[in-house]
Amino acid sequence: MSPANFAPVVVGCAGTDLTAAEQALFAQHKPFGFILFARNIDNPAQVRALVAAFRTAVGNAQAPVLIDQEGGRVARLKPPHWPSFPAAARFGALYLTDREAAKEAAYLNARAIGAELAALGIDVDCAPVADLPVEGAHDVIGDRAYGFVPEAVAALAEATMRGLLDAGVLPVVKHIPGHGRSRADSHLELPVVEADRATLAQSDFLPFKVLAKAPWAMTAHIVYTAYDKAQPATTSPTVIAEVIRGAIGFEGVLISDDLTMKALSGSLPELAKASLGAGCDLVLHCSGKLDEMRDLFAGLPAMAPQAAQRIAKAATAKPAQARGFEPADRKRLADLLAEALPRAASA
Repeated sequence: MSPANFAPVVVGCAGTDLTAAEQALFAQHKPFGFILFARNIDNPAQVRALVAAFRTAVGNAQAPVLIDQEGGRVARLKPPHWPSFPAAARFGALYLTDREAAKEAAYLNARAIGAELAALGIDVDCAPVADLPVEGAHDVIGDRAYGFVPEAVAALAEATMRGLLDAGVLPVVKHIPGHGRSRADSHLELPVVEADRATLAQSDFLPFKVLAKAPWAMTAHIVYTAYDKAQPATTSPTVIAEVIRGAIGFEGVLISDDLTMKALSGSLPELAKASLGAGCDLVLHCSGKLDEMRDLFAGLPAMAPQAAQRIAKAATAKPAQARGFEPADRKRLADLLAEALPRAASA
């Protein structure tokens, strides 16, 4: 079914199943995709049923279902039903002493995550994080990053991207064009980055440039004064055209970060129109609040033809046959991660 038949938004829901009101709203407005949070998750059978219910409501068996399953502190699926996965910094520590082992571990870890998601019907993971932290930055990124060197971040994020794809899950690289330099948490306020263009090009933008062929990427709600002194990347035509599509060369599906984050100001319809008008292909609404979704749908433009084309092209990034995660893979990953701890301690 063509993406053009759906509204250019990914939404959440309030609980562990769809209410009758949510089903009716989704059936009427047909959001393109769905995102899951901890509030939506109880056990595997329940998650599979919720995923299926959303797809039934919008009339699209292929509707993308997203989740933030990075590992470490950003993980919606947790024990006892799902394994714990390490934060990105664990792979960065291994990279300092053995680059090939680190890339293999990141790849296998992503395949393991992807296998867990695919078993639930979840086919898009909001990972990897390609942000490059700097000294004094807010710890909202912290150990979610693969390190402090562009080449390391790029290599490990690329390995993670490959692992997810091989498992049949589309990766969403975030937070383009870079959240690592921010001194504030965009969930709570609008960060402003005042680095000049040369500095950004030589550091923050580099990992994203390496990952420019990624199928999806998520914007940063951050003002980059070197390009736009007022608008964050999400709503800035200049940043999206000159940096994300231009200097970085990203060609895939561009989705906003959550429109309800406090970095942004304005009504939801205004923010959606501004984001889509600036060049985002999709917007993200995460709260699951029914009244907010009603307001958002009321003012939401139709999906742009170019966005529908990018979405269709991104879907072809998945392999014809996804790779499972076998016991031998699990042992190899465990061995590599076990090696990372003593190596990191002696580095």
